[in-house]
Amino acid sequence: MTTTIEVLAEENAAGLARLEERLGYRFVDRRYLQQALVHSSYAAENGLPVVRNNERLEFLGDAVLDLVVGHALFARFAEVREGELSRLRAALVNTNHLAAMARAIGLGNHILLGRGEDASCGRDKPSILACAYEAVAGAIFLDGGAGAALPLMAGHFAPHLRGDRQAMLGGDAKSLLQEKSQERLGEAPVYHLVGEEGPDHAKRFTVAVRLRGRELASGSGTSKKEAEQQAAATALCDFDALSFDGQGE
Repeated sequence: MTTTIEVLAEENAAGLARLEERLGYRFVDRRYLQQALVHSSYAAENGLPVVRNNERLEFLGDAVLDLVVGHALFARFAEVREGELSRLRAALVNTNHLAAMARAIGLGNHILLGRGEDASCGRDKPSILACAYEAVAGAIFLDGGAGAALPLMAGHFAPHLRGDRQAMLGGDAKSLLQEKSQERLGEAPVYHLVGEEGPDHAKRFTVAVRLRGRELASGSGTSKKEAEQQAAATALCDFDALSFDGQGE
C-alpha cells in the first residue's frame, strides 16, 4: 500500500504543530516539514518515491547550516584565520552536535522510520537525527526563503557560539556546561544516573544533570558518558536564559 506526503502531513498534523512550536517557525506548507521527517527506510516500505524521502532536503539544509554557522563565526571571531574558522564550523555542524540539537527539540519522536530501523533504536541514532535536522533546515528555507531560514537557524545555534574556541573545537558539551556554570554561579553541575534498561549487551542509560538542586536536562545513550554528554548538550540550549535563586552569591 502506498501513501503520499500530503496524506502523512494530514495524519500527523497535531505532531507537526507541536514540532513547529519547538522550532519557533510555522510552515505555510507543512508538506515540506513532513518530507523532512521521512527517512529513506520508511519511504521504501511505504511506496513513496525516492525523491520523497528527506535526503534532498538534507542536502539543501546542509548548505543552509554551513552558511548560517560560517557567517556567525566570521562575525564573532574577527581576527581568526580561515583554517580555524573552517574547523570551528565543522565542529558545530558535525553529526554528533547536530544530533544533540535534534534531541533538544525532540525531533526523533517525529521521524518516520521503517520497521527495522525503528526496532534498532533508529530514532536516537546520531546519523539519522543529524540528517533530519539538516532536512528541517532545508524545509524551512524552501517554505519561507532565506529571510525566514537564516535568522531562525542562527538563533538555534546562538547558544553554541558563546563558548570559547577550544570548547567548540572539542565538541565537549560537559566541559562547556561546566565552564559556563563555574563562570556564572561558581559551581559545577552534577550528573545523576536516572535509570538503565535493556540486556547487558545493549543497555541504554538515562542521566540527568542538576545545578543548585535544579534539573536542567536529561539525556540517554549506550554508555553513561554518552548520556551525560547528551544531557549537557540539551542543558546548554537554554542555559543562558535560565535564572537561579541566589545567582552570583
